[in-house]
Amino acid sequence: MLDNELLDILCCPETKQDLKLIDEKTKQKINDKIKSGELKNRGGETIKETIDTGLLREDHKYLYPVREDIPIMLIDEAIPFEQFDASSE
Repeated sequence: MLDNELLDILCCPETKQDLKLIDEKTKQKINDKIKSGELKNRGGETIKETIDTGLLREDHKYLYPVREDIPIMLIDEAIPFEQFDASSE
């Protein structure tokens, strides 16, 4: 689990927007797409590793994956989030 102090200081490396943890239901949807080979990251590569959780950018455009309690804060590794955003349904 990510430390709350770390969460407080992390921000999007591109826009400097705040980030928040996703819920379990959203994580499962993302992992299902990863397992089926349907999900690509911002860099255009198919994502092969499931996530433990994710850090969602304030504008809900991108999610930064977290694996083994390590946030992957690389812009090209971000996952486009539009397809998982419940507010767009």
